[in-house]
Amino acid sequence: MPPKKNKGKAAKKETPKPVEENLEKDLDDLDIQDDDDYESPKPAKNKFTALASDSENEDSDGSAEQDAKSRGDTKAETAKNARSKTDVDAKDVDGVGGKKLTHREKKLMKKQSEFQKQLESLNKGKTSEDGGQFTVSQADKSAAQQLQLENAVDIKVDNFSISARGKDLFVNASLTITAGRRYGLVGPNGHGKTTLLKHIANRSLNIPPNIDVLLCEQEVVADETPAIEVVLRADVKRTKLIEEQKKLEADAASGSLKNHERLTEVYEELQVIGADAAEARARRILAGLGFTREMQDRPTNHFSGGWRMRVSLARALFIEPTLLLLDVPTNHLDLNAVIWLDNYLQVWKKTLLVVSHDQSFLDNVCTDVVHLDNQKLYYYKGNFSQFKKMYVQRRKELIKEYEKQEKKLKQMKASGMSTKTATKTQVQALTRKQQKNKQKLQGTEDDEGPAELIQKPKDYIVKFKFPSPPPLSPPILGVYNVDFGYPNQSLLFKDLDFGIDMSSRVAIVGPNGVGKSTFLKLLCGDLTPLKGEARRNHRLRIGRFDQHSGEQLNPDESPVEYLQRLFNLNYQDCRKQLGSFGLVSHAHTIKNHDLSGGQKARVALAELCLRAPDVLILDEPTNNLDIESIDALADAIRDFEGGVIIVSHDERLIRETNCQLWIVEHKGIEEIDGDFEDYRKELLESLGEVVNNPSVAARQAMD
Repeated sequence: MPPKKNKGKAAKKETPKPVEENLEKDLDDLDIQDDDDYESPKPAKNKFTALASDSENEDSDGSAEQDAKSRGDTKAETAKNARSKTDVDAKDVDGVGGKKLTHREKKLMKKQSEFQKQLESLNKGKTSEDGGQFTVSQADKSAAQQLQLENAVDIKVDNFSISARGKDLFVNASLTITAGRRYGLVGPNGHGKTTLLKHIANRSLNIPPNIDVLLCEQEVVADETPAIEVVLRADVKRTKLIEEQKKLEADAASGSLKNHERLTEVYEELQVIGADAAEARARRILAGLGFTREMQDRPTNHFSGGWRMRVSLARALFIEPTLLLLDVPTNHLDLNAVIWLDNYLQVWKKTLLVVSHDQSFLDNVCTDVVHLDNQKLYYYKGNFSQFKKMYVQRRKELIKEYEKQEKKLKQMKASGMSTKTATKTQVQALTRKQQKNKQKLQGTEDDEGPAELIQKPKDYIVKFKFPSPPPLSPPILGVYNVDFGYPNQSLLFKDLDFGIDMSSRVAIVGPNGVGKSTFLKLLCGDLTPLKGEARRNHRLRIGRFDQHSGEQLNPDESPVEYLQRLFNLNYQDCRKQLGSFGLVSHAHTIKNHDLSGGQKARVALAELCLRAPDVLILDEPTNNLDIESIDALADAIRDFEGGVIIVSHDERLIRETNCQLWIVEHKGIEEIDGDFEDYRKELLESLGEVVNNPSVAARQAMD
């Protein structure tokens, strides 16, 4: 790790192709999502319903403690039929119109079958948490477009709509995903980002049948299988070849030579797929995600849900699907694992669509940004920082167009037109303009959908502010000569010394399990040292916030009632405070137990602010916050005049708050001599990784 200095006080830092129609349909139905309760209504043109989550999954930690039930008789039979069709000898399968399959079509069928089995194996142990009724519609495709779909390497879905229990999430939106690009999907929480990933994964939308899709969303099953084996077994072809190899070798050892030729073929097939290197690659991924060698060989039932989620992520990275979908993957990771994943995905060769609230991660990894705004998807070349600049300009243009439209509508109404007639006239004008633009582009088969009135751009402003604390004489908070360890375990800390003052800005880093959260509990007095002491100014008010703070709210009170009881505020002041922290108005008066994880986090942050702390101690504060809220939190911390201690996996939060890096290791804590980039470089080199330059990687991907 980087050189250390200055033990003790922390000072303030300066600022394939189709083969048979039925087979295509069966393969298309073989999705990799859990869909136990899938119900299809009676046939309706371009419409069907699927079960999915009824809100954005802001708390990604799921539970998958036992094997899920099968998908149901219909899907099980479909899968069985598809497998039987792909497993028969290719010479017995006729192509479209009764023609014999070409060599290329045979190879494609075999490849699809093998990968489908891999995806099916990844579903074992998943449980469906889909509880809301979704309605999906999408545009008709012509025969020519359908043929193109069957051979497409890119995804193009025009004019699709998705609604949940009567609420429109997407209206005449278009999905475009180009092979080999890495997309970041962004937009406010609760607007349908997770829902879109689920519908792509379960193929509710028209996804080309030769594109295998994997959504990494649930932890692996807790059983006696070692983590490394869970990852390796995801490669079904390799696993079956190794099993066959062992059986044939046992036959040969007993003197049987009848299968000698087949054994030679198995050896050759294993060599072609690089089977010898598979374990090293799997261990590299697990190590990058924070697993020591001992942990890699540990059964999965010895891990918490968060660690089993890491195994699930490792498995997805190992299998390398054509399209990988990740839903806020960094929420389950510590900073070290995020740094590794960031670096690893920068050179990801296949297609990626990721939802993330980590701006640095989006900047470093993504070649494109998809913005979910007003029930539509908008596409921007470049990383997140480049998107922000382009979005500001687009928003200005949209406001001008909206104002121009409203002026025309007003003039038409003033001339005696009814609102309905004026609106219809304006839509017709927009339709003519749309058709004219299409002709200029020499036409296209893509249907742009009906013209619509321009909607006024919505403002989404989040503003956090912590009040300035009064001056306090040092020492205000510290631990001195402290030893600590949990019962029947070795010491976590030995002769620990650390202190802060009102100007300190500290980010605590280090590998998972070294005691970062324990260190914070020692500082706050939640834990008693075995030796030494913790000191604090008797007037000190500590403001604490972590990823579980929202769960501490009184579940039977509304946010307004909760703040009124604690701080004796009037109704309007409570609503103003909650609104400034980005809590939507309708959530102010519903019970806390009905709030989402992100909404609870906002209430807890509003409470933290009202407590007027002298020192902020924040443990992974960004987990339930969207990008705008993380920005607001960073601004508030930067402007805060008290002391700050942060444990976070969000690189940008650490950078934007001018925090010094202090590392917990070797049973102590020391300041790092260097900045964040120095720490990142040292960490990746210690893992044997090639260090990628984020800014260069992002620029090259655009060329």
